[in-house]
Amino acid sequence: MPSVSTNVFVRRSPAEVFDFLADARNLALWSSGVASVDPAQVCPGHGAVYRYRFPGRRRPHLLVCAEYDPARRIAFRGRRMWSPLGTQVPLYSFDLLPHADGTLVRLSVTSTLTAALLLLAPLVAMAWRRDLPADSLKLRELLGDPVAPPTAATAPAAPTAPAPAGEPEPPVPSATAMRTAPAPHGFDYAH
Repeated sequence: MPSVSTNVFVRRSPAEVFDFLADARNLALWSSGVASVDPAQVCPGHGAVYRYRFPGRRRPHLLVCAEYDPARRIAFRGRRMWSPLGTQVPLYSFDLLPHADGTLVRLSVTSTLTAALLLLAPLVAMAWRRDLPADSLKLRELLGDPVAPPTAATAPAAPTAPAPAGEPEPPVPSATAMRTAPAPHGFDYAH
């Protein structure tokens, strides 16, 4: 039963991070272990069931919320997936710890394997050790890890010269507001 974990710091409150993770539809935005999730609205909570596609699979499988402790822990267990070599049951779990000015998120993936797939356990673990750290960085980016504001010790930026006459001003990047929906704490990024 290979199990892999990693940690990532997100500059959001545990409630905001939990609300994002509690909606399994968001997993497809950042997790390499979830190819897609049916967009149908599902009320988050223990026992909530989502239809999802595991990478490399054609037909959808079920993903069930196995643990639901608001602002602390959430876990999703995939239903058993059959292959000629045996079965696999993935468990995606997230532990949230308030930390300084944000949340420390521990991401864990555990795969329960049977039959000949047990022989492939080292390869499954190796793949998760490769993918989970990259997934955690995608999660942090999606949640908008803000850049630290300049401190007093930082020198002020030099003023920029105006554009020469006749040349257009360079475009100013626009900020995009985070989408919110009626989630328990007002944070629903993808929907």
